[in-house]
Amino acid sequence: MEKKLTKSKNKVFLGVCGGLADYFGIDPTLVRLITLVLLVITGFFPIGLIYLVAGLIMPDAKGKGGKHVVEGEFKEHK
Repeated sequence: MEKKLTKSKNKVFLGVCGGLADYFGIDPTLVRLITLVLLVITGFFPIGLIYLVAGLIMPDAKGKGGKHVVEGEFKEHK
């Protein structure tokens, strides 16, 4: 099965860090921490801009359940 880089359903902001962690098989908290440290060190410009662009162009993860429903969140019933 081909591995694809997608936004994670386990997301805090846009799902980019969670998606990268899923793709590379590492802990999402570690990726989020590294991203935050790089954001603080470099200022917003390079890392923040890359993150926002990645959030716009990365496809959403496909899976079972409702749209953008993370385990533990409430889901609107129709």
